[in-house]
Amino acid sequence: MKNLDQVLSDIQTKVDFSGTVFVQQENDPAATASFGFSNRADQVKNNTDTRFGIASGCKLFTAIAICQLVEDGKLTFDTRLKDCVDVDFPHFSDEITLHHLLTHTSGIPDYFDEEVMDDFEELWVERPMYHIRSLSDFLPMFQNEQMKAAPGESFHYNNAGYILLGLIVEQASERTFTEYVEEHIFKRAGMKDSGYFSFDQMPANTATGYIDLPDGTWKTNIYSLPVKGGPDGGAYITVNDMAKLWKALFGKLLLKEETLARLLTPHAQVNETGFHGYGIWIKKEPGYAVKYHVMGYDPGVSFHSAYYPETEATVVVCSNKSQGAYDIMAAVEKELI
Repeated sequence: MKNLDQVLSDIQTKVDFSGTVFVQQENDPAATASFGFSNRADQVKNNTDTRFGIASGCKLFTAIAICQLVEDGKLTFDTRLKDCVDVDFPHFSDEITLHHLLTHTSGIPDYFDEEVMDDFEELWVERPMYHIRSLSDFLPMFQNEQMKAAPGESFHYNNAGYILLGLIVEQASERTFTEYVEEHIFKRAGMKDSGYFSFDQMPANTATGYIDLPDGTWKTNIYSLPVKGGPDGGAYITVNDMAKLWKALFGKLLLKEETLARLLTPHAQVNETGFHGYGIWIKKEPGYAVKYHVMGYDPGVSFHSAYYPETEATVVVCSNKSQGAYDIMAAVEKELI
């Protein structure tokens, strides 16, 4: 493997990347590189043990949780939303299933429609983000809206659907969503430094998210996101922990072979080579999957991670800025994968 720092040096100067990169090919020793500051005010540098927010990258955790509860016999993928959540949705179709929610094909309205709204911060102008601490706090933002499409009709990326999946996890497991994931996914995968942390209770070595402004100044993202993450996004991980997640998932430590195959099935086509499984993106070429990957973007957060089954390579790119992870991921794929 080429020196990771050498590969990243050119792209680093172009995008001013702040974060940490992890690359491992097959069973070779992992290569890591860190740039920028986890705390700009105190000039604390990012490192391999820094915890980063990963935004929507943790929808995979939600999908794994649902799959585990299916394995436990508490749910099925054909279970209808109306039969597993004690919440009234007056305009939702009765035919919405867990499969539809997992694949972004439910047709329900979203509380943040990424095709309509450009700025996630807009959500919190009239609804203070510090009030958003439980999953039920999101419901007034979409539960009384009209359906956008019939269930199964089309793919439309949907954050609200994953809020509902989190509520389903809570009702089926009788645990809070974050407790369930930390116990049944993070703990089993050995992800000892990962968790769902509140902005007002951050543990040590957690990166602050930064939003760079046009005039050259910056601000943190503490008023730009819900105070605590959940099933649609907002967990914190280290690059090493995310690599452990991929290893545990494909090593069948989290799901049985049949259920894992279902999660990795390209259920919904998004573009020519892009598909969506359960909480995971899939890039396919004829006859095989090129990579399984997750990504996440929030104000002050950018994240990409992938597992490449042909070479058993793993890449994790975490950034505490709004942009940069994609550029680094593309450079790593071009040179190393």
